[in-house]
Amino acid sequence: MLLMSIASGKAASKELERIDSLFYTYANSSSGMIEPEGIEALCSDLEVEHTDVRILMLAWKMKAEKQGYFILEEWRSGLKALRADTITKLKKALPDLDKEVVLVPISDFLFFPIKVKRSSNFTDFYTYAFQYCLTEEKQKSIDIESICELLNLVLGFQFRPQVDYFVEYLKIQIDYKVINMDQWMGFYRFCNEISFPDLCNYDDELAWPLILDNFVEWMRAKQN
Repeated sequence: MLLMSIASGKAASKELERIDSLFYTYANSSSGMIEPEGIEALCSDLEVEHTDVRILMLAWKMKAEKQGYFILEEWRSGLKALRADTITKLKKALPDLDKEVVLVPISDFLFFPIKVKRSSNFTDFYTYAFQYCLTEEKQKSIDIESICELLNLVLGFQFRPQVDYFVEYLKIQIDYKVINMDQWMGFYRFCNEISFPDLCNYDDELAWPLILDNFVEWMRAKQN
């Protein structure tokens, strides 16, 4: 048992060395962080665009605090969790990361086909995506243009019609210049709970953010 423990400890130490070595491949030598240029190089090696949602998922996995930057501790945490100590392994881990965030397989009975449902991680990821875009100290809201891009990135593949109409509304309305966390989370709840596009179960007497009341009013006027 002692020999196995020593061997396991050595393997973990070697894995950490490889993870650190990979980090310094992309890190800025002056700051000791992976900066935007390093992330672009990482994306190139992973053969994904820097706007790919999986890069945001990777930041979520690392619990990265500052947009466009990874520090060593975040990098270690994320890559150890993904069991990826080389760029090849990290590339292979991306599809599994996608599934971890978005979908999980379920099967009620042994011989029944496997179905999928939304992962419980998605709400955490959706919340993180908003927080990750708060780039200034004490910032609590995000401008409309950035929100439209973020909605397309993190929610468009699940709720395309809702996102398309909401983005259209956000771009033409004049009452809101920014979106806060309550409104951001409210729209996710809207997507999950409200029949679309008929909106038959939307009750504006309930505690919805006012911007969603206005959106629904705009949608109903558009339909009529």
